[in-house]
Amino acid sequence: MTAFLAGVRATVVPGADHRHGPLPPVLLSMTVVTGLVDAFSYLTLGHVFVANMTGNIVFLGFALAGAPGFSIGASLAAIAAFAAGALAGGRLSTRFSEHRGRLHSSAAGAQAVFIAVAVVLAAVGGSPVTTGFRYALIAMLGISMGIQNAAARKLAVPDLTTTVLTLTLTGIAADSRLAGGSGSQAGRRLTAVAAMLAGALAGAALVLHARIWYPLLIALVAIAAGAIATSLLGRAGPDWVTGTQPAVR
Repeated sequence: MTAFLAGVRATVVPGADHRHGPLPPVLLSMTVVTGLVDAFSYLTLGHVFVANMTGNIVFLGFALAGAPGFSIGASLAAIAAFAAGALAGGRLSTRFSEHRGRLHSSAAGAQAVFIAVAVVLAAVGGSPVTTGFRYALIAMLGISMGIQNAAARKLAVPDLTTTVLTLTLTGIAADSRLAGGSGSQAGRRLTAVAAMLAGALAGAALVLHARIWYPLLIALVAIAAGAIATSLLGRAGPDWVTGTQPAVR
């Protein structure tokens, strides 16, 4: 239990000398964002995700088989937009590869622009979302989440990929002492799981019981706050900005 709580604390409130500096809580907030935007996209844009591409590949298969409620066009649009965003995020990762603070702040700043456009589109488009607004929202949000995923991959904070939890959940069990491993880092990993769950819960509740664009507005605030934090905290060139770690896959 002590190790578990220490893992949670190091993720949520890392110490001043933490190897990854402020990146763990910042990436945790981005994990919440993933839950928020995927709740919005799935519940208002049809059966499509803008962050979870594994789900979209599966949905595309359903649509190709003729399953009702799934759209070939929407799934392909989300995948294409995400890929475009990942390309942009990859270029930023190359440009700022030596400074993780600048990498995050620049990527999050670009992401915030696309989410801001999505907030306006969702507010103007109303509910239910019409076809034109639907595809515009898929494009804006897909690009934003592609940027996020590419940047998080380059930042490479263990178990905080911000969009994918399959390997995180696998690690909790496979690396546990019950499985003969050295320890599952369950505190950090379960914190990431809880963050996405919280985002999805909040996003769904807001879509169903308030204004559909509220989840996107919260996501925008979270992303912008993270960009400001890493920009300010990285100016003095602390050790965490040059931290090296194998790329997260």
